[in-house]
Order: sequence, then C-alpha cells, then structure tokens
Amino acid sequence: MERAAAILRLLASGPRQLGVVELANALRLPKGTVHGILQTLQHVGFVEQDRSGGKYRLGAALLHLGNSYLDVNELRTRALNWADALASRARESVRIGSLHDGQVLVVHHVFRPDDSLQILEVGALLPVHATALGKVLLAFDLHGQGLLDELDASGPQSFTPRTLAGGRALVEELGEVRARGWAADVEELIEGEASIAAPIYDDRTVMVGAIGISGAIERVCDEDGRPRLDLVSAVRDAARAVSRDLGARRW
Repeated sequence: MERAAAILRLLASGPRQLGVVELANALRLPKGTVHGILQTLQHVGFVEQDRSGGKYRLGAALLHLGNSYLDVNELRTRALNWADALASRARESVRIGSLHDGQVLVVHHVFRPDDSLQILEVGALLPVHATALGKVLLAFDLHGQGLLDELDASGPQSFTPRTLAGGRALVEELGEVRARGWAADVEELIEGEASIAAPIYDDRTVMVGAIGISGAIERVCDEDGRPRLDLVSAVRDAARAVSRDLGARRW
C-alpha cells in the first residue's frame, strides 16, 4: 500500500504522464513490481494508461474520491452559520448529512439550544429509509434508485412499528418527497422523535447533502401528528441559504 501511495503521489506531483521505467527509477523499485502495482491501480480506476504512449496518469475514480472529500468539507464549512441559525430559530438540534456507503453520514451537528444532555453525532451513520435526511438523499440523489434497489433486495430494517420497511411504501413516500421538496420521519427511527429535512444543492444544481432538525414529536409535530409547517419553512429556508452559498442558481 505504501508503494501504491508513492506511485499515486508521484503521478500527482506534475502535469506530465509517467511510464513504468520512469516511475521505477524515481522510486528505486524493480520495474516488475511497479508494473504489477500499476495494473492493480488501473483495474480499480485509480490510474489510466495512455493508449498511444503507454504512460500512466491519475484515473477518474481517484479524482472522484478527492472531489467527494472536498464536497463534504465545503458543505460543512458553508453550512456552519446557517445550521446555528436554524437551531436557534427552530429550538431543535440540527444535523447535516451526506450519502456514504448507502447510509447517511452526519457531517455536522448543532445541539438543541437548551441545557439538556446531548451527544455529538458527527460521524454517525443513520439509515436512509428511516430518517428525514435519508429520504431526502434517496429522493434527490442521482444514484438514489440504485440505493433503493439495494435496500429492496436486502430488506430494510424495521426500527419501530412506523418504519417504512416495505418497498412500495417507501417508493410512494419518496415520490411525495420529490413533489413537495422536503421529507419527514415521525417515529420511524426512534419512538417519540420526529425529524424534518430538505436538500442542499451546489452550483451544478446537484444535491450534495441535506439539512434537517430532529426532536421530540410533541415539539416537532402538530396536534394531528404532522410536521409543523413553521418548522418545515425554517428547514427549507436554511437549505436554500446553504445552497446559495454553494453557488446554486435554483433560488
């Protein structure tokens, strides 16, 4: 792995492509060793070989990983102030999430602005089908249908009696999420808790994450058990604000 990393660093150090001999000489490694590592890196898309000259350059798969890292960090940086403002306005905890290995990765978490005991959830992984954040990511992500198919094949886990574990019910719910522009879960992950979330877009009009609030059902929902419209508006306003900071032209 260290040798593979050294090859990638060398390929990234300049604009030109490098051949096996050049890489081997620079790293003081046998040509056969370098060639074998390059074949593996090429197989997983981390390097590409030029068809005419046979030299190597960084591959698209590696660049995609780098862009994903930058997207998540820029998302968190641009969303900090708006997440704090949303927590103050809604009086509930705020989470920002992105897709990671078919789950919701919490990249930022603002505590509910009171003196209650709370646990920081940054880095936590949440189920996509049982959370408002996850439903938004499933509904608006370009690869959402693929994730939905994987969920249907594996059989989504039920966390409470209200979890949408059936494929048809979840598909119908995601259709509603796309139509109205926001998602909610009411006691689908944890009994007594509800959440609301909306999508965040970048300057390519691509969804890069979701922002939402979560809290006790009696605070987040109205007397009929539906998400409070004032909180829905607050979440959507925050999502629009972060999107504008990321260069989105949608609003």
